[in-house]
Amino acid sequence: MIKAVAFDLDGTLYPNYRLYCRIFPSLLLHPRFYSAFNVIRHELHSLEETENTNSTTAEETSFYDKQASLIADYLKRNREEIRQKLERMVYRGWEKLFSGIKTFPHIKEVLTAFHTAGLKLALLSDFPPERKIVLLELDGFFDLILCSEKTGALKPSGVPFAAMARSLKLLPGEILYVGNSPRYDVEGAKKAGMKAALIRRSPFSTGQARHDGGADFVFQDYRQLREYVLK
Repeated sequence: MIKAVAFDLDGTLYPNYRLYCRIFPSLLLHPRFYSAFNVIRHELHSLEETENTNSTTAEETSFYDKQASLIADYLKRNREEIRQKLERMVYRGWEKLFSGIKTFPHIKEVLTAFHTAGLKLALLSDFPPERKIVLLELDGFFDLILCSEKTGALKPSGVPFAAMARSLKLLPGEILYVGNSPRYDVEGAKKAGMKAALIRRSPFSTGQARHDGGADFVFQDYRQLREYVLK
């Protein structure tokens, strides 16, 4: 039985292309930095972290130090300089671009229906989601908001999924995780023992994946997800 529905954020609750359009000018101004950031994030996503670590300040610091060090080595720059640049250009820089971005249709009514049915609602994102949720006008809907970076590992590692299950005080099999990436979201959730749903919209939002990563349910409209979960 599903007792909680958890969501990815970027590309799952809103169309990715709307943020990409806003980021594009910055990418043109700093192509080498963003290229290095993309390479290192891909490496960090590929790391297989298997230990069930708890979310602590030490782990969060360790992740950000590791990321800054890898990018600094890649660019042959000072680590502290890169860490400050990440904070300014990625974390704080991207968050402010969310003002005015609209979620996919029917998100709020579906979240309300899940809450009314007694389901716990959670959010697990690879980037800090708290400010984004406010700008997307979704604050107040979620019982738990978690950033995988603060657990020390990115999806599809089982570490952030395990941390989410512990925080919800549920078994992994009682959680349905909803995402737009077959590799990071679906495969990560399934590996952690959770059920998984995959949203596919268009090439400009979630992409046309060649496979579903073993998803239990694939949908295009959030009303389909509501019917799947509640009926």
